[in-house]
Amino acid sequence: MQDSDFREVVASVRRFVRERVVPAEAEIEQTDVIPAGLRSEAAEMGLFGFAIPELYGGLGLSMSEEARLVFELGYTTPSFRSMFGTNNGIAGHVLLEGATEEQKKAYLPNIASGQWVASFALTEEGAGSDPAGLVTSARRDGESWVIDGAKRYITNAPDADVFMVFARTDPDATGSRGISAFMVERNTPGLTVGPKDAKMGQAGALTADVYFDGVRVDGHTLIGGADGVGRGYATAMRCLAHGRIHIAALCVGLSQRLVDESVAYAATRQQGGGVIGSHQLIQGLLADSATDLFAARALVKDVAAAFDDGSDTRLGPSCAKYFASEAVGRIADRAVQIHGGSGYMRGVPVERFYRDARLFRIYEGTSQIQQIVIARQLLRDAG
Repeated sequence: MQDSDFREVVASVRRFVRERVVPAEAEIEQTDVIPAGLRSEAAEMGLFGFAIPELYGGLGLSMSEEARLVFELGYTTPSFRSMFGTNNGIAGHVLLEGATEEQKKAYLPNIASGQWVASFALTEEGAGSDPAGLVTSARRDGESWVIDGAKRYITNAPDADVFMVFARTDPDATGSRGISAFMVERNTPGLTVGPKDAKMGQAGALTADVYFDGVRVDGHTLIGGADGVGRGYATAMRCLAHGRIHIAALCVGLSQRLVDESVAYAATRQQGGGVIGSHQLIQGLLADSATDLFAARALVKDVAAAFDDGSDTRLGPSCAKYFASEAVGRIADRAVQIHGGSGYMRGVPVERFYRDARLFRIYEGTSQIQQIVIARQLLRDAG
């Protein structure tokens, strides 16, 4: 994409987020639903496929371009981005990283256009950050595979049209070995989605358990074809590297919104004969938040550039996700503190964002998993 075209896309998304989505935040919080009009407009703008190559119907943004776009998407409720984030992120990238060319051409256009909402079905009750406990199984039966098991906390599951399902195809393998990925359409007999989860925050971003009871799928749904057997977890890890930068950029966008809300409140709230922003302790909170924001934004830009040129696709993404997700938590906490009692009241944006931000330190690999990835990579490089 030409730089002038990309700048126009970013400007259009910024206007859309601030003029159409921000005013709808209270409605989304109350109803736990993204309005249908916003969904259709997002699809028309190409937001369901911005990270998917143009060859398959997407916008084909680089990681650096994607980060700049996600800065804008992060300015509002995270559930808006979540609606199409998985299509661009860990679900769509399962196909980009692991599928055959025939599979990419068959499936990606539906994902890029928003005709399909995709889900990434890896997590289980006993298998989250560590795949060793993954028990969902897929056994070969002639030209088909039969999947049995259950997945937990699957984003977009209530609305998903297709699931990227990770299952153990080698019952004798342990840990991350013997896991394969399958693309399973929602209407496949034996696949059921449980009730939507009641979550702390991020209303409108729906999650639910997904159950597989003798789900029979054709051999062509195995991601990567015959060569994809046992390669599912490696594919998932490559997807997560991209996804971690994406989430870090999202945290930067939300951090910007929280800083803006904090500054606006501090500049107008009267207390003790003047605005609270005139007090040095409030100024200290604002300065700390602005510094966290600037550091996170610079880190994400640097890591995205290294991801694009291939010089770092592991250490940097984990560093960015770890720092930015922790930073937005600190910024959200300070924003509530600056707002005082009003910051604890429902209906005030910073109260909602305080709850929303907490999830970023958990998904796409917890902060503790990022610490392990970072340290192990450093030690590996030193050896």
